[in-house]
Formats: sequence, structure tokens, C-alpha cells
Amino acid sequence: MKLYYAPRTRAARVMWLLEELELPYELERGEFRPPATQFFAQSTPTGKYPTLEDGDVTMIESGAIVEYILERYGEGRLAPAVGAPDRAAFLQWLHYAESTAFPPIGIIVWLTRYRGEDDALADLLEDARARAASGFTYLDACLGDKTWLLGEMFSAADIMMGFTLIAAQSVGALEDVPRLQVYVRRLLERPALQKVVAAQ
Repeated sequence: MKLYYAPRTRAARVMWLLEELELPYELERGEFRPPATQFFAQSTPTGKYPTLEDGDVTMIESGAIVEYILERYGEGRLAPAVGAPDRAAFLQWLHYAESTAFPPIGIIVWLTRYRGEDDALADLLEDARARAASGFTYLDACLGDKTWLLGEMFSAADIMMGFTLIAAQSVGALEDVPRLQVYVRRLLERPALQKVVAAQ
């Protein structure tokens, strides 16, 4: 497999998964270019990060790539089996990470780091922060005192969520959810994630 990777992009999720599964892969490094007028502006075969090439398969979308790798190469690791009692929770958190938790963080990052319009668009930024807080408060309550999202089982849902939470922490969106801060610290202790951080 070849992973097209740029630091601080969702490609980190895929690299982290590959490291956790100890799968061989080639890392094609690049630099993320904030798109001024269009989405598909990166120096990859698809114009997006991450892009995964696996033989005749070329894929984008970190969540889809994670599911593909688990199904093809996971051998039952990092995901409950179809029909298992915690499969529903696994799928929920796998997708919550990107579809609910990340969008307001993306707005905050875009306005403050790439557009520099946090003053001109203060109302939009305040709304994004409020929606982020709501999403993380819900996640915090559901996580509770569990070690991982599924309890004692670390899974690919933690990988998907971990990237989102690290991004959120970088813009100060986890200040009011101390249990999630502890959870992030626990994630950062994993050797596979440490390899990703070292590659930034």
C-alpha cells in the first residue's frame, strides 16, 4: 500500500491505523496546500489527503480508507465483529468523529489559521465553538470513565476520534472537558501514534 501523507491532515488517521496493525506501507510525503478556490488542489493522484493506493484500488476519505483496511487486512483486529454487541457503538463513534465532531473544528481552523478572519466573522466563529462544545460535551458524557470508546478495547474508532480531538485541542476546544484531555493523553502514549507524531 502507498499512503499519500501530509502533516496535520486526516492522513494521520490512516498512518496511525497502519502502524497499529503493523502493516507494510510506503509513505509518500507532501505538504498540505490550503486550497484558495477549489478542494482537489493537493499534489496526490486524487488531489486530496489522504489518498491510498493498494494495487488497482485508489481511495480518498479517511473513514472509508480505515474501514477498507480493517476489512481487507485487519484480521479481526481493532474492530468488533459484525453482529457483536459493541459493533453499533463502534460504527457510531467511527463516523461521529468526522461527521459531527470535526465540522465545527474545521471551521475554526479555516477562519483562524487559513483565512485570518476571526475578527470579521466573529459570529460564525462563536457559533462553531458552541457547536464544538456541544459535540464534545456529549462525547465526554458517553466516554465517562472508560479507557477507550468501547471500554477496555482500543479500536479504530479511537483512531478516528483521536485525530479530531487532537485538532480540537490545538484550537482550545477541549478546555471545558477535562476527561477528554485525559483521553487524548492516553492516546498519545500509544507507540503507533507516537510514530505519526514524529513524522509531522
